[in-house]
Amino acid sequence: MCQIFAGQHPDRYETVTRRLRLNGQSTSIRLERAFWHILDDIAAREGVSTPAFISKLHAEVLELHGEARNFTSLLRCACTIHLGEDQQMPQAIAAE
Repeated sequence: MCQIFAGQHPDRYETVTRRLRLNGQSTSIRLERAFWHILDDIAAREGVSTPAFISKLHAEVLELHGEARNFTSLLRCACTIHLGEDQQMPQAIAAE
């Protein structure tokens, strides 16, 4: 079982920094490559670019909470939620 985790290619968890604008401010976000792939997929499903998706998510967080504390962690958690929904989708369809 450990090979599933320890045997993964280092490129998967290599950190990648991307520059983008959040609320008109230029910033950079550093995430592991695997999370960037997930965010790219979510954005594509929404029909927007990844920077546009992240900017919209950031604006929603500010609206709901007034601040975006530890935004990169929020992005990682959003990715895990997305993956969980993808796994539940076939079960929901089968139940119908």
